[in-house]
This record gives sequence, C-alpha cells and structure tokens, in this order.
Amino acid sequence: MIRCIAIDDEPLALKQLESYISKVDFLELEAACNSAVDASKVLASQPADVLFCDINMPDLDGMSFVKSLASQPMVVFTTAYSEYAVEGFKVDAVDYLLKPFGFNDFEKAALKVKRLYDLENKEEVTLLDYDDSVYIKTDYKTVRVEVSSIIYIEGMSEYVKIITEDQKDPVIALLSMKKLEGKLPGNRFMRVHKSFIINLSKISQVSKGHVRMQDGSSIPIGESYRDSLLSYINSKSLVK
Repeated sequence: MIRCIAIDDEPLALKQLESYISKVDFLELEAACNSAVDASKVLASQPADVLFCDINMPDLDGMSFVKSLASQPMVVFTTAYSEYAVEGFKVDAVDYLLKPFGFNDFEKAALKVKRLYDLENKEEVTLLDYDDSVYIKTDYKTVRVEVSSIIYIEGMSEYVKIITEDQKDPVIALLSMKKLEGKLPGNRFMRVHKSFIINLSKISQVSKGHVRMQDGSSIPIGESYRDSLLSYINSKSLVK
C-alpha cells in the first residue's frame, strides 16, 4: 500500500481528496490535514509515501512546505491557480491537478505515483526473492537476519526492533521503518500500525484491535491499517 497524506485548507476539497483516495485500492490515507503546519506534525512521527497537497494555503503555502522537507515524499499538487504549475514541477512534483478536477484526473495522477513507487522499490524486493535474508548493522557488527524467521518489527523513534524465531535477543538497529518496509516482500509482510510490521505467516489470531503472533506477542492494529489487514484475512478465510 502507498501511504498518503491529504492537505487542503478548504474542508470540501479535503473531503473530496479523502473520497478519491478511498476509491483507489493501492492508496492508503494516513492523515487528512487542513494546513501544512498540521501535516508537518504528522510527518514528524508518521512517514508517508506521497502528499496530495494544495498550494495556496494560509500560514505556510504548499510549495514552501514541500521545499522545507528534509526527506521529501512524492508530491501531487492540487490548486485552482494554473500559474503554479511550472514551479510545481521544479520541485519534482509527480503531477499537478488543477481544480476543479474529477476522479478520472485524480486516478491518472495516482497511477503515475504507483509507477514511480514500483520503480523505486522493484530492485530491493526482487533481491529478496532470490536471497531470503537481509544484513542489519547493529552496534559494532552486522547481523544476518533470515527474512522468513522475522515475527514482527517494532519502530522506536529512529530505531527498529526486529523479533525473530532464531535469535534469543531482538536485533536493534538505527534504521527507519519506511526503509525496512521497502526491503521486505509486500506479499509476506504488512504494516498493521505506524509502529509495527508483522510477518503474515506468523499470525496465530486476529481480534478487533490486536493481532496475536505465534510467539504470543500482541500487536495493536492501527485504525488506518485495519481494512488492509482484514482484506488479507478475508482473502484467506474458508468462510466467506
């Protein structure tokens, strides 16, 4: 899933973005913000793959906001002012939607986002199809971790904690959840909370708000991740 943040100071325009994002099966809405200031707070603790961002906003305009980001996600600008288009592409915007735009135009922009996302992640995922292991730098050594042995991963600010079947102690490394998530095969791992990625083959039980793993750990399910997890569970269910 491609994680999105929608940003627009106009309530109706923001609702429209939310509605359009919900209709695209490979997009997942992380947050809907009515200002760039609010979006910056979300990004501080919850990374996103793409921003659908209005330009003309009070306090901090969308263009200045994007330029201020140290680590810039993909960006699709939305605005009623066509004169911003050239400037938008100068900051490597994936696309530019001129208001009012319909779902067809939004879907075309979303497909551009997906093509770029797939291109950037293709090499790392392909490598794991041939070599079921990753090397993690931790303390003063590099540890080889079998991907199939990972039970779950927990994000802790700038660090991750990797719980495996074959190592007594967790592997703790200075690494972002986003980068690690990009290296793991998406058909075998799923992010179920902003702080947790689980190995789908290690699930023993799913309840309303938690996933119980085979080692007995109880992992919370984030509201924005619930539908993706339930969709996966339903696809494997013998009772439809």
